This record gives sequence, structure tokens and C-alpha cells, in this order.
Amino acid sequence: MSGPALDELKQQIPLLNYLQAHDWQPTRQLSRGRLMGLCPLHCDHKPSFLVDPSKSLFYCYGCGRGGDVIRFVQDYHHVEFLPAVALLYQWRGLAPLVREAAGFYRMQLHRHGEAVEYLQQRGVRSPELIEHMQIGYAPGGGLRSWLMQLGHPLQALRQAGLVTAVGYDAYRHRLVFPLEGNLYGRSISAAAPPHRFLPGSKGGLYAWEQVRRYPEVILVEGLFDYAALWQAGFYNVSCAMGNHLNAHQYGQLCDSRRTVYLAFDADPNGSGPQAAQWLARRLSERGVSVRRVALPEGHDPNSFFVQGGNARQFQLLMEAALP
Repeated sequence: MSGPALDELKQQIPLLNYLQAHDWQPTRQLSRGRLMGLCPLHCDHKPSFLVDPSKSLFYCYGCGRGGDVIRFVQDYHHVEFLPAVALLYQWRGLAPLVREAAGFYRMQLHRHGEAVEYLQQRGVRSPELIEHMQIGYAPGGGLRSWLMQLGHPLQALRQAGLVTAVGYDAYRHRLVFPLEGNLYGRSISAAAPPHRFLPGSKGGLYAWEQVRRYPEVILVEGLFDYAALWQAGFYNVSCAMGNHLNAHQYGQLCDSRRTVYLAFDADPNGSGPQAAQWLARRLSERGVSVRRVALPEGHDPNSFFVQGGNARQFQLLMEAALP
């Protein structure tokens, strides 16, 4: 790949823009417009990550890594040079495309009774919650023509995973939740696999920028668990989209001194509690205070509330949580 092409890519994606899109926020401003904040590349408790927006360069005084936006992508996603460049090209085109697809899905939600009925079955009734999570619905048609009318070529839709190789909408009969550079689709039909993402990383912890300043954070596995707790008034909740965290999510949880309550599913086979125990051990090794919330067997936070649990009862479970 030629030098001019790389220079053009870096000009199109300023380092600061990429950092902020991945939840990085400066803690203070230095001279000449430079910024300092917590390092997203290691478990940083004291701001050591320096960003120079005018030069589009970074350097961390804690882990010693530094460079341009390509180097950051290499270190952040643990990839070599060429895959990092490919990720940047993908991100450059994917971000606006995903936002517009999510907007289309939001317009569909209240046009389809089956989607609203499914939300009610899962206990999601608050209009404020639906707006907060920007929940949409993929009926299985219309997205392709909508995006192409907005000027997006069919090949871009295929590369993003929004349409299939033969041109059909990839998400069908799914509730859709926007993530960090991705979309999560939850099937409302038992005939299809329940979970679907666009190709690529699931990103960081859900709504992390809104909860990172709380001294106590509740971490759950799924977005409907998140919805149930948020609707019950627990606004300090985040979601890992599963019980296995990626490196970025680990870094987010330990970017400050806090207590993390793990409210994972109480699966009858023990997979949820085992994952919580393993995660608690790893986080404790990195200096994070952890408590494991013991839900009734067979329940997750969503089913706990759907089947009659209330905020006071869940608060009691948190108070009884063990390290």
C-alpha cells in the first residue's frame, strides 16, 4: 500500500475522532491543545495517555506505546499492520451506514405489532427505555432500498453485512439494538438463531460512557437484562453481550476504582455462575472490587423482573452479593 494512500486514510480518520468513537474521553487539557486521559491499551488508574490532536499522535507514559491512528488500532485490536489498515477502511465507511440502518429500524418498531408484543413479553414497556436504547425492528425487507436511495452502493451493504450475497436484508424479524460500530439483532422467532451481529467486533461495554463515573457498576450478560434493570431504576448498569469479555471491556472495567456487581445468568448447568467466578478472579487480580449477585436458579435479571421481582428485592440480592 502506497504512502500517499495511507496519509489520505489518516487524514480522513483523525486519531481523536477514532478514540472518542471508542469511548475515550480526556481528563484534562494540556498546553498546545494536547489532551491527557486514561490509557485504553492497559489497566490505567492514573491518566497517562497523551494525545496530540494537531499531529494525530498518541503516547502512553504507563505502557510506553505510541504512534498514529494505525498503530493505535494495531495495539487496541491486537492485529498486524495490514489488518489494522483494513479495519480503518471498514470503520470509515461502516459508521454512517450503521447509523442510518439503525434509524430505519427505529422507524419500523411501532409499525409492527409483533415487535411491540415481544418487547412487552420481555418486560420492556417504558417509552423512555425504548428511546434510551434506540430499539428498532427489522421486518425483513425495505432496508436495502432505503439505504440505496440514500446513496449507499449495494456492495457497501454487502460488505457491512446488512444484506446477503443475493441482496436480501440480513436481519429479518429481529429487534435491533445499536452498539459501538455494530448492530445486535434479537430474533423474535424460535425458528431462527436468537443472536446476530454484523461482522466485526462487538465493541466495548454497552452504554459505558454513561455509567463509567458511578462508584458501583452492575454488569449483566444481555441487553434485555440491561433493559430490566434500567427500567427498575438501576441506571448504573452495563452489558457485556455475553459472559466472556474482550480485552477492551476488561480495560473499561478497571479504568477507575469502583465496585463491579456481576449479575450473570443463574443457568441450571452452572455456566453463568462459573463465568462470573472466573471473571471475578481476573478482575480482582487487576485491583477491581467485585461482588457476585446470586439470582434464583434458572433466572437472569430480565426474567427476575418479568416474573414479579422488584427493585427492592434486587437491591437485597446486591447487598447479599459475595466476593
